[in-house]
Amino acid sequence: MSPARSWAQASVAKPIASETSFLQVTDEAGRRVKVPQPVRRIVSLAPSVTETLYALGAQERLIGVTDYCNYPPEALTKPKVGGAINPNLEQVVALKPDLVVVTKTFNRLETVEALERLSLAVYATDAHSVEDVLSSIERLADLVGAHGQGEALVASLRARLEDLRQALAGRAPRRVFFVVWQNPLISVGRRSFLADALRWAGAESVVNAAQDWPVVSLEEVVRQEPDYLVFAGSHADEADRTFEELRELPGWRNLRAVRERHIAVISDAVNRPAPRLIDAVEQLARQLHPKAFAEKHEKRSSKSETRAPQFATAERKELCPCAQ
Repeated sequence: MSPARSWAQASVAKPIASETSFLQVTDEAGRRVKVPQPVRRIVSLAPSVTETLYALGAQERLIGVTDYCNYPPEALTKPKVGGAINPNLEQVVALKPDLVVVTKTFNRLETVEALERLSLAVYATDAHSVEDVLSSIERLADLVGAHGQGEALVASLRARLEDLRQALAGRAPRRVFFVVWQNPLISVGRRSFLADALRWAGAESVVNAAQDWPVVSLEEVVRQEPDYLVFAGSHADEADRTFEELRELPGWRNLRAVRERHIAVISDAVNRPAPRLIDAVEQLARQLHPKAFAEKHEKRSSKSETRAPQFATAERKELCPCAQ
């Protein structure tokens, strides 16, 4: 049996003859892709791609999604093509897409190659940092003819990140352990977009593994003694429930973060390299550095109070010259 081909091997593709009705691009996995223009019918094989296409206003052209594409809620009404690992290729082909979008970390190369053998254009995203996520949004926007929407969306996200940078300037990062999965205990590696998201939130992971999703022993977590434990959840009340569970578990209750209730639960949007990632980064930053945002609010309030009397004085002068 021959070994499975890698994405790196697949990135060395033969040149494709240019045609006026096609756009030839290199995707984020380094593959040459010939995409019909304009793109009118899109199948998404990853939740992050589906979210991004909705954020770009391209949802009317989204004709198929995976069983896991659940945001925004409207995505649940789209035709399903199965899971991301083993989608139903016959269903994908039957939808007659101009473009199928996958992610390198979420989808298998075998799926991509099978779709290409069926003469479908397949574009792969591959984000390893927050900046990569923004760049990926821009590239996908250009590919599907939504340049203006992509430009505006990314500009807004960059402005929010700049606000975060200013709010957290000069503050020491919190040492955190991000729990991706509890059994087995899985965290994030140093090259994943999640590790970079933590840095933007004023945190640094106590895990320094090369793998994107390393399995970690609880003993090692206790030895590292993180300042905070970080979980992703879909409900606001999960922080209390998570704390109550952990303080009853052997090993976990030995952590200072558990004893001191230093547990942050943020939106599970953090798990997806899509626009809502910035929402989760902001949530985490506010939980880890509440004083930074309290001070920022105070400064804004102080500026407003300083301006108010000037406006009132000017108003009095205008209405009553004798006030001079």
